[in-house]
Amino acid sequence: MTNGPLVPAYGAGSLPDLSRSLLASLGLDGPNPLGIPPAERTCLFLVDGLGAELLAAHADAAPFLSSLVDSSRTLTAGFPATTVTSLCSLGTGVSPGEHGMLGLTLAVPGTGRLFNCLRWSGVPMDPLEWQPGETVYQRAAAAGIDAVYVAPAEFEGTGLTGAVYRGVRYAAAETPDERVARALAELRQPRAHVTVYYGDLDAMGHMTGWGSEEWLGQLAIVDGMAERLAAGLPPGSALYITADHGMVNASEKLDAEATPELTHGVALLGGEARARHVYAQEGAAAEVLAAWSEVLRGRAWVVSREEAVESGWFGPRVRTEWLGRIGDVVAVPYTDLAIIAPTTHKIEAIFVGYHGSMTAHEQNIPLLEVSTR
Repeated sequence: MTNGPLVPAYGAGSLPDLSRSLLASLGLDGPNPLGIPPAERTCLFLVDGLGAELLAAHADAAPFLSSLVDSSRTLTAGFPATTVTSLCSLGTGVSPGEHGMLGLTLAVPGTGRLFNCLRWSGVPMDPLEWQPGETVYQRAAAAGIDAVYVAPAEFEGTGLTGAVYRGVRYAAAETPDERVARALAELRQPRAHVTVYYGDLDAMGHMTGWGSEEWLGQLAIVDGMAERLAAGLPPGSALYITADHGMVNASEKLDAEATPELTHGVALLGGEARARHVYAQEGAAAEVLAAWSEVLRGRAWVVSREEAVESGWFGPRVRTEWLGRIGDVVAVPYTDLAIIAPTTHKIEAIFVGYHGSMTAHEQNIPLLEVSTR
């Protein structure tokens, strides 16, 4: 049984609130919903997949991070709790319903095709067309703040980077040591805002499950990076450590493509295994909703597009032009179920760890702080 979805705390304790608060702490006009104190420089260490519940369960594997927990707070990632949505929430400072990056794979209205927002594939797409909003990095740069993004070179120039990180100065760095060194060097500049991204914890969680020996090894690497970043902070600086989502390990997988009740009337199956966007054939939305609700009873929240929007899953408002990107039916497991689609989502079907839903393990993310103010 469940008490209902953990709807993200948009406006008071979610990822877009962090972005706006960090800009305010650097002196930009605008809201500071998290009440972050002023700083001359800020560093955001973004660890893909570092859920608050996961960190608490393995505190001994991350002694430095765990030493910061008592003075920290917990944020919610946003819905879906997935990388593309969260990165865009951080990058724009607005909720998913405003920025339009509403899931991993979304229908492109009028095309009858799916667009993969992570791989930037499926349909040719201009990043500025898909996500036209101003980014926080553009705002920072316009105010004379040196906004720097430290991440592997492979992500530079991608469609996702173009949609989410417009306005940053990209600083390519590969190994954990190289990323720490580059970030600390960039923080020597006045009024710097440096974001450091690390994705291998999430990747390992997908392949071997969170809590596995391999995952714990990645958590130890993250802990070491955070400790070195903290030790090297220049005076007047603040380091914030957070994540884009958490994770669950699947104990059950349901092949939606091999379940007749889940294919009848369905035109496209988008989203991902823990947050499915189900696009119905014309006139079949009510029938698809009824079928998915029946098959997934007791395992998932299954609602219509209208109910998901009205319940605030994507934020206080969804722009009219983005409504067609949302499935006619949205199916969100709350047990350890993964709704897989092996034909169209081959790699995802073999995962062990998943995310996307509105459970505490997927939504809750830490916000840890170290300061030399």
